[in-house]
Amino acid sequence: MNEKSYKEHLNNITTFIFDVDGVLTDGTVTVTTSGEMLRTMSIKDGYAIKTAVDKGYNVCIISGGSNEGVRLRLQGLGVKDIHLGVHTKTKTLNDYLSALNVDSNNALYMGDDIPDLQVMQLVGLPCCPQDAAPEIKAVSNYISHKNGGKGAVRDVIEQVMKVQGKWNNNFDAKYD
Repeated sequence: MNEKSYKEHLNNITTFIFDVDGVLTDGTVTVTTSGEMLRTMSIKDGYAIKTAVDKGYNVCIISGGSNEGVRLRLQGLGVKDIHLGVHTKTKTLNDYLSALNVDSNNALYMGDDIPDLQVMQLVGLPCCPQDAAPEIKAVSNYISHKNGGKGAVRDVIEQVMKVQGKWNNNFDAKYD
């Protein structure tokens, strides 16, 4: 997709859908001696998610991982639709869009690896971080200049909201 048509498509986005590992995190996991797996998320991505929620966008998480710390973090940002431990992302996506009566052309999905491949082909704007797998880059209409966990989510949310005139007029948003 050329830049002009990509930018034009940003006007239609009402729904942001994100994978977690490799998108909201850098894809690494620190394993403690007790077996707990720790992930790191960007505060800047968090601010953008919170701002999108506050501005009325649908924000959904669909991830194969099932870390409850991730759920708590996202709930703290106001995300209500969090689907963890999902093995069939296409069914979860279709059920979610149907429940909200959202046209798939109005949805943006950001994924980074093979489990995201099929689901990305079902949305209007498939996106990925700069460090995504080659197969994911091949089906993405937008490849962020940021890596996963390092601002890629903020990048796409900010672009959509700027095109729609909804970014930077919400300085009182609270986030952690």
